Amino acid sequence: MSFILTTDKITKKYKQKLAVDNVSIHVERGEIYGLIGRNGAGKTTLLKMVAGLAFPTSGSFTLSGANGETEAQMRKKVGVLIEDPGLYANLSAFHNMKAKGIAYGVNDDKYIRDLLDFVGLGAVGNKPVKNFSLGMKQRLGIGLAMVNSPELLLLDEPINGLDPQGIAEVRNLLHRLCTERHISILISSHILDELSKVANRYGIIHNGKLLAEATNEQLMAQCKPHIFLRTNDPEKTKKVLSEMGISDYSFDGDHFEIRERVDQGGQISMVLAKSDIQTLEIRSEGQSLEEFYFQLTGGNPHV
Repeated sequence: MSFILTTDKITKKYKQKLAVDNVSIHVERGEIYGLIGRNGAGKTTLLKMVAGLAFPTSGSFTLSGANGETEAQMRKKVGVLIEDPGLYANLSAFHNMKAKGIAYGVNDDKYIRDLLDFVGLGAVGNKPVKNFSLGMKQRLGIGLAMVNSPELLLLDEPINGLDPQGIAEVRNLLHRLCTERHISILISSHILDELSKVANRYGIIHNGKLLAEATNEQLMAQCKPHIFLRTNDPEKTKKVLSEMGISDYSFDGDHFEIRERVDQGGQISMVLAKSDIQTLEIRSEGQSLEEFYFQLTGGNPHV
């Protein structure tokens, strides 16, 4: 297991307020790590400390290079998009990228155009950024964060305020950054459903404290999704489930609790019908990631 970023009891205090309180997270190389928390939970402050935009009150963090790079060398391999991307509204996407490139000592127009193509803005020409949609601005912001060829990207709420198309575009871009460019990503969000579609690992932060850290698989196991099924012939149902290759289930004398292929309730019901088994009741049960989060933090999802 190779970690590109670890924090060790990192803490940030503003006067009497603990914005981040003894947080230790572990971001593996090549993964998308989702930092979950409500607004004000401490996500942005944590990202700012890793980015070097704020200094810890106590604790520390470590950036580890794949080839033995020093800490100073790794700091140059971190891309940052926190809060506003700081765009020049009257300039084109290319000239925004060009300005950022000059600041980093990157003066390769082809490299910049290739980045624009990668984030889906290669065909916008000289259109000024002030006429971009919010989704286009966010993708340009991610492009700007990539100018220095980072190994680690820090993204703070990159899908906040986007429409469904914009969210899908950014989600697809994040997947491509991870799989095609092998960039590790630490992304914060309070939109749990969307974060669950991209993240491999999560850190759940609340009131500045890290409540849990888990892989996607571990969280799903915690949420325990399953299919509740009642039929008119349980014994025959067991045989059909076996023929379908379903073995992770239990039967309590009244109903089945199926813990695999939980998104295939309709298909299971159809196969049972073909075997002349009547489905009396079938439904998906278990917590969503959001419900699990609210249970963990003691919050109310309806407030």
